[in-house]
Amino acid sequence: MKLKKNIATSENGFIFNPATGDSFSSNPIAAEILQMMKDGKSSSQIKAELLDKYHVEELQLERDWDDWMSQLKDANLLEQ
Repeated sequence: MKLKKNIATSENGFIFNPATGDSFSSNPIAAEILQMMKDGKSSSQIKAELLDKYHVEELQLERDWDDWMSQLKDANLLEQ
């Protein structure tokens, strides 16, 4: 899944959708994921980096990933 190209993000987790005027706040790890998405990294690349960097079980990461992607989709921040 890819983040829409027009979505603005900041290092501190602020997300802005100029098409709708909606804005959101995220935690630092979510902001890191958003930046990796904007950099064009694939889901598998992002997950591998997260598993390497943070002490998290793969199953927990998958659950959290699915939840985060669902939130991004519900907020209309992902490409169709």
